[in-house]
Amino acid sequence: MANISIIALLCFTICVSSSLNYSYGAAEENMQYMVVGHVYCDTCRVEFETKLREPISGAVVKLECRNRTNEAITFQSQEIVTDNQGDYHVIVEGDYEESDCDVALVRSPRADCSDPTEAWRKSRVVLTTFDGLSGKLRFANNLGFKKDIALPQCTRILQEMGYYELSQEAGYFTPSSKL
Repeated sequence: MANISIIALLCFTICVSSSLNYSYGAAEENMQYMVVGHVYCDTCRVEFETKLREPISGAVVKLECRNRTNEAITFQSQEIVTDNQGDYHVIVEGDYEESDCDVALVRSPRADCSDPTEAWRKSRVVLTTFDGLSGKLRFANNLGFKKDIALPQCTRILQEMGYYELSQEAGYFTPSSKL
């Protein structure tokens, strides 16, 4: 009689374990994420956001995931266009635990603001729940293009912030000697 109880318990454990594994695998395959972000024009050419930044409507971004081991592409979105406020969202199906995923700037519709900032041309996003993140919404850091020539009011704004002075001939900012 004890053997029957042990066999029944063992069969029950195997059945429960199998059904949990099946459910977990099915949930993983159907996992859907929404990656959201913002694209702006760095009007002061300082590679960080100031209150003079401007959203870029119609900018194009792309999400790409690459396997960490062999660099093979595991996911690539279509080109995504920002809305009137410079915001975008990308829907991604599946779990990309073994991949590094980045949203990258592709192009700007503004001729005067089309140079991608080095610091903000790409943003890493995590598209897995295995790293302790829950929920379906993922936020990418803001991405920026630099304006060809800094706005004149940038000098005042950046001096108020205590960061930079404008080099008048080049339209670039250099560290302030007052700091």
